[in-house]
Amino acid sequence: MIECDLCPHYCKIAEFGRGECGARVNKGDKLYTLVYGKPCAVEIDPIEKKPLYHMLPGVDAFSIATAGCCLHCKYCQNWQISQARPEDTANYDLPPEAVVREALRYNCKTIAYTYTEPTIFYEYMLDTARLARQNGIMNLYITCGYINPEPLREFAAVLDGANVDLKGWTETFYREVSGGNIEPVKRTIKYLYKEGVDTEVTNLIVPTINDNFDEIRAMCRWLRGDVSPHVPLHFSRFSPQYKLRHLPPTPYETLSRARQIALEEGLKYVYIGNVYETEGQNTLCPSCRKILIGRAGFSLLENRIEDGRCGYCGEVIYGIWPKKSGGVVRNTAL
Repeated sequence: MIECDLCPHYCKIAEFGRGECGARVNKGDKLYTLVYGKPCAVEIDPIEKKPLYHMLPGVDAFSIATAGCCLHCKYCQNWQISQARPEDTANYDLPPEAVVREALRYNCKTIAYTYTEPTIFYEYMLDTARLARQNGIMNLYITCGYINPEPLREFAAVLDGANVDLKGWTETFYREVSGGNIEPVKRTIKYLYKEGVDTEVTNLIVPTINDNFDEIRAMCRWLRGDVSPHVPLHFSRFSPQYKLRHLPPTPYETLSRARQIALEEGLKYVYIGNVYETEGQNTLCPSCRKILIGRAGFSLLENRIEDGRCGYCGEVIYGIWPKKSGGVVRNTAL
């Protein structure tokens, strides 16, 4: 029997057994990854799809994922691969060197570890990220945040942007709907922001499950007070998937009200996702309230951010932005 200390499950794994994620096996009291260099999904996405709205607008992200996940969300929208074992998916042979080579080939400025839970392919992700950093490519962590402090600390050293899925606001929700608990996720968000990673948060609102406005207000209040009012928050629309197909899609009115609550609680950047709705997709200056980045879906309509500042009033805007003279400006310590 051996204990895995990668995520807060601390799985105790017998000989030839696997943990919650299905991606690590015990052989001779040593843990081996079954997914290194074997992604089951490889795509090129706009960075806005992650979603990351405050990092290099309009660039492409070379996106990879392997089979498996450390959580088991009943509404997972990628359940065909997140809840599968590596031997049950069609996998590519793509070691870290090949990932970086392909990202350079397609002029992708970033590599995103995404779709499933990248923590479960940690070794593959870390080696790829280190190599990407050496080649001038930025790294994106699209995560449920269910990771222990030591591996997170090691990975954060080569990480540039992250979107953490804060799935709900109660332990009951996390335990019954996702198979985990909330405190490690909150810890991850706080740590990433403290380390200067462009940290954004997504909350998928599921009707009758986590759409309580008092809980949403409490979540926003925590994000503002314990992390930062600058951290962008994305409220995302639920579509019936996996084990919750009997529920309806999230009403737009629910998303709109959640956004209003977040703004009332002092969050500066609040967005609505998975709907074609421009107001909740635009980035507004928190000072003069003019539109800085206009969006339609994943497409940019305009960008008035100049060297990390509002092009109208000069307000510093949270995120990582291109500089006119080349390079980037990092406004992630606000």
